[in-house]
Amino acid sequence: MSLHVVMGVSGCGKSSVAARLATAKGGDFLDADDFHPSANKAKMAAGIPLQDEDRAGWLDTLNAELKSRAANGRDTFLACSALKQIYRDRLSAGLPSLGFIYLKGSREAIRSRLERRTDHFMPSTLLESQFSTLEEPTGALTVSIEQSLEHVVEEILKRI
Repeated sequence: MSLHVVMGVSGCGKSSVAARLATAKGGDFLDADDFHPSANKAKMAAGIPLQDEDRAGWLDTLNAELKSRAANGRDTFLACSALKQIYRDRLSAGLPSLGFIYLKGSREAIRSRLERRTDHFMPSTLLESQFSTLEEPTGALTVSIEQSLEHVVEEILKRI
């Protein structure tokens, strides 16, 4: 059983990659966005970046969900931005084997993806705030997203 957070800025492909990894491993896929309270979603939809205090309860909820999944023994892949180390620390509290997979891409590539997206509450105008908040992880499995989705997933599957 393994638990992984597929992380990175909005538009890097976290949900697509995590869902495919879960399918390939016969595990569970979770999207952290599904756990945001409506106030957080409303802020982001209005173009207002979330602050640390907006994220605290959400991160605790995600940590509890990951602990529950660990108890059931199934591989789980959580798509979550996890942009700061303090967020990753909060997610992994009590979960020493939680792994992080960092999907890394250029601003230009990610901006292009966001501008083509029509089914998400996070507007492309918040991309700069995401990059300014991002603290690149140390010790995470880092994968370039500037290749096909299939290659990203294959590379991760070989390395986990």
